[in-house]
Amino acid sequence: MQLQLCTWQEVEAYLEGSTGIVIPIGSTEQHGPTGFIGTDALCPELIARGLGERLDAMVAPTIATGMAQHHLGFAGTVTLRPSTLMAVVQDTVNSLARHGFDRFFFLNGHGGNIATVSAAFSEIYAESSLGTAGHNRPSLRCRLQNWWDCEAVKRISEKRFGDAEGSHAAASEISLTYYGYPEDGARVAGAELSPKRAPKGTFYDAEDYRRRFPDGRIGSDPSLATAKIGKELYDAAVGDIATKYQDFLADS
Repeated sequence: MQLQLCTWQEVEAYLEGSTGIVIPIGSTEQHGPTGFIGTDALCPELIARGLGERLDAMVAPTIATGMAQHHLGFAGTVTLRPSTLMAVVQDTVNSLARHGFDRFFFLNGHGGNIATVSAAFSEIYAESSLGTAGHNRPSLRCRLQNWWDCEAVKRISEKRFGDAEGSHAAASEISLTYYGYPEDGARVAGAELSPKRAPKGTFYDAEDYRRRFPDGRIGSDPSLATAKIGKELYDAAVGDIATKYQDFLADS
């Protein structure tokens, strides 16, 4: 069930049976010559919709802009400051909590969001602990789940890509988006990669990132990405994360 495709009456009816909601969160940033700028938002969105279909779970609109300042050296990247993203997460949770949701399962597609979203959860809990939360707000629980952080997904990635998976513009995430958007994937998949496998390393600000990794990739060879592998990853992620979501709701 997609929240944006429901009426308010349907949301009220849903809340009679469940107070959990899946919130996809990602980023709008470059993913090299063969990857979409929206990759980090598209991946959790695809999987979240699969969860919604499998479990009849409510799925919120995707928070598509994340903390991506280090990618601003590449055209099309959009970022939020950490403080802004924290406010977005807090306001999203508090808005939904006002209606009765109290279990918030953030399905994440961007490693750069982890620290900021975790800090936002701490701020939300502090509102309750300090007594500053609204009197009508229930006791809330939040969880951040990276879509790739599942044993079944890791096994496929290791088998299909090995060390060529990389850490940015990774072969797995590119494959998943090619599965979800095959026509667009076919359009960009043939772009030249030089070198075929990108270098590894660290970076600091956006200028330093662009200097060290000129085409945007880190350690990856996404020429190995295919829609067929993307389907394998999708099925594995939906299966594993469905169990994690159900366990989250059941934890009293």
